[in-house]
Amino acid sequence: MRYFISAGEPSGDLHAAQLIKALKEVDRYAEFAFLGGDLMAEEAGVTPVIHYRDMAFMGFSEVIRHLPQVLTNLKQACNAITDAMPDALILVDYPSFNLKLAAHAKKLGISVYYYISPKVWAWKEHRVKQIKRFVDRMFCIFPFEVDFYKRRHDYDVTYVGNPSVEEVDEKLRHIPSREEFLNRYNLPDKPIIAIVPGSRKSEIKNNLMIMEQAAAAHPEYQTVIAGAPGIDLEYYGYYITPGTPIVKGATFELMHHAKAALVTSGTATLECALLNTPQVVCYRSNGIKLSYQIMEKILKVPFVSLPNLIANRRIVPEMLVHRCTPELVGRELSNILPGRPGFDNQREGYSLMRRILGESDAAATTATAIHNAIRPKITQLK
Repeated sequence: MRYFISAGEPSGDLHAAQLIKALKEVDRYAEFAFLGGDLMAEEAGVTPVIHYRDMAFMGFSEVIRHLPQVLTNLKQACNAITDAMPDALILVDYPSFNLKLAAHAKKLGISVYYYISPKVWAWKEHRVKQIKRFVDRMFCIFPFEVDFYKRRHDYDVTYVGNPSVEEVDEKLRHIPSREEFLNRYNLPDKPIIAIVPGSRKSEIKNNLMIMEQAAAAHPEYQTVIAGAPGIDLEYYGYYITPGTPIVKGATFELMHHAKAALVTSGTATLECALLNTPQVVCYRSNGIKLSYQIMEKILKVPFVSLPNLIANRRIVPEMLVHRCTPELVGRELSNILPGRPGFDNQREGYSLMRRILGESDAAATTATAIHNAIRPKITQLK
């Protein structure tokens, strides 16, 4: 059967690559076309219609600045779906773009599945109307999403487990030792504070300098920055002290070997928690208090970081907007270093979070469900 998959950012590329692998296991005749990245390309054996590097525009202003590119991408993606006429369109998060693809696919009579729900429970809840209209079945990766969709919108969705759990555990089986990691990146034998400033230039611009300044208050540690795929190393130089080491393509290893981490809010916060590394979650936009008050009104959840949302309690500190300053972030960082109370408290919270997520193989469960759903339709057509 033919599958068209759309993932618009690095985390989606990772999760979609695992889904492609699982689909090949349940459907030996599977053929793929996709929007995504190198991991998907490696697993599918074909190049992306559009690489996520040319799609990852975040926020209203960034989309407006790149509107011609966004519209070109959308037209190209819709044309590719029309040409491929897949048996299933599978969307991975990235709602502004993907829901437009869903509407296009439904006009063509193509079955639409969503793997990894958009965060409609946090903001832009109105998108649920589009989801109910255009998506045949939603597969969620957070347990609380099942109740949200059913209780608030009378929409049945399926919790399939969280892919990060299996991905992290699998990577841990093959991770290099600390000595190998230090040698590979020419790092001194000194404890590490990891800085994970995000995968988009806007996130790096707004957060990296603050995060490095907060870490600099602990000279007994070395600060190491996680370089994101698709971002030139030169770009980081605008926002860091010259000579600060950057490791590219090794965020996972860096967080694992770090004693603590400063992480921009996103999927990396969950991975850091699954690695059992204490963290402070940072997110700064324009940094004014009014923005924070507006955000509090818009957000429909008590937390923004995934560890806290999953556990429904404060496991990690969230330093957002005007609270994301070197002084305040540094104070929270001091409390989670080894030997301080926050270090053990976070690890206890991480254990609770893991129990809530469970051990289900999200990609395999989703692949089986999609294949079983479309196989009868294909049989009828024959």
